[in-house]
Amino acid sequence: MGKKLSAAIALILATTLTACGSGGNNNNNTNQAANTNANASTSANAGKTDTGENVTLRIAWWGSQPRHDYTLEVIKMYEAAHPNVKIEAEYANFDDYWKKLAPQAAASELPDIVQMDISYLSQYGSKGQLADLTPYLNNQINVADISENAISGGKIGDKLYGFNLGVNAVNFQYDPALLKKLGVDKPDDNWTWDDYYALAAKAKEAGLYFDNGFRPEVFFGYYLRTKGQHLYNAEGTALGYDDDQLFVDFFKPLSQLVKDGDTPPPDVKAQIKGLEDDLLVKGQQVGIFQWTNQFVGIQQVANRPLEMAHMPGPDREKGLYLKPSMYFSVAQNSKHKEAAADFINFFVNDVEANKLIKGDRGVPVSSKVIEAIKGTLEPAQQQVFDYVAWAQENSSQMDPPDPIGAAEIITLFASIAEQMDFQQISAEDAAKQFREEANAILAKNK
Repeated sequence: MGKKLSAAIALILATTLTACGSGGNNNNNTNQAANTNANASTSANAGKTDTGENVTLRIAWWGSQPRHDYTLEVIKMYEAAHPNVKIEAEYANFDDYWKKLAPQAAASELPDIVQMDISYLSQYGSKGQLADLTPYLNNQINVADISENAISGGKIGDKLYGFNLGVNAVNFQYDPALLKKLGVDKPDDNWTWDDYYALAAKAKEAGLYFDNGFRPEVFFGYYLRTKGQHLYNAEGTALGYDDDQLFVDFFKPLSQLVKDGDTPPPDVKAQIKGLEDDLLVKGQQVGIFQWTNQFVGIQQVANRPLEMAHMPGPDREKGLYLKPSMYFSVAQNSKHKEAAADFINFFVNDVEANKLIKGDRGVPVSSKVIEAIKGTLEPAQQQVFDYVAWAQENSSQMDPPDPIGAAEIITLFASIAEQMDFQQISAEDAAKQFREEANAILAKNK
């Protein structure tokens, strides 16, 4: 990675307006617990440790199998450096993760360390279920090499409910060999939505799917931004766009692609239980629209070279933004908050740990870590760092954090999008239904 890229990445950490975000397709059905022991490792940037008493921490996260594997290794490294601490791990795919977390939160039995997403931070934080991390900054958590902007994205009001683990952006990730079967070497740097629809039709002719659709709240949000609109208003009390034709213009062509067999129908997508089942991994689909931090994991499982392309436009730079990929939060019910904060410090600041993490949870927030690991990156990780550096120069300020109720709206969105894909409801009727039900949810914030 050259000096220009290094400077660009450093600029990310200095200037990115961060707030947490949900993303793409995180898949794995694994939901296990581990109580791991350790081999030797040291933390070059460790913060102040807990009291030295014997401590057992629970930690929970979502993701794919590669994420599970390296996170367990990082846990082993931490335990080796802190022999008084044992860590029990709980992990699942994205959807199952939140289903399990909700009853734990209601019973005040959340794991000590919780991987947190933009769509849930306000919900859990406002209910007093997450601890304010502010007292742990520059105590347990060393923030000397982390910008204030990178930290502040986890704030609700003046309380820090989540610590940013990395930044990323959305793009199209594809198999170049499969794309060539369509007679195309790579998507044009300035491709449009019409170009996308045409490529999807070519994929069907080649016996392939082009992609597996769009996570509604992420990519409709992107589309709205290209039109100068937003999914939510600034106060989080209503939708941020007034013209339902924008909804129709985005979703109607997508449901037509499903009807025409250019992208997979819901019953086919329902069979995808993990990355190993992904149609791109299985060579049946050209590519996937998702967050950059998910690129390494899918390429590892696919075990063949993949490439990245920009999002369709026009006005792509208005739609794109950099966001925190996810957070670590500490549960308010935790009896070992200092120890939990110290693990977060290890995760974001330890160089050896980040040589395993390799930006899977976003380009690291520590400038020192970036500088230390950039020479160790494999081509896939290099692509992620390069793309995020490019996105910094070709994107706009992100929207405020998702309001309370966003998780409920995501569920609503998924249901309505599936009905459109099954041809059970028109885009016009779906737009009206979504507006009515989403605004009813958001009105509770008034």
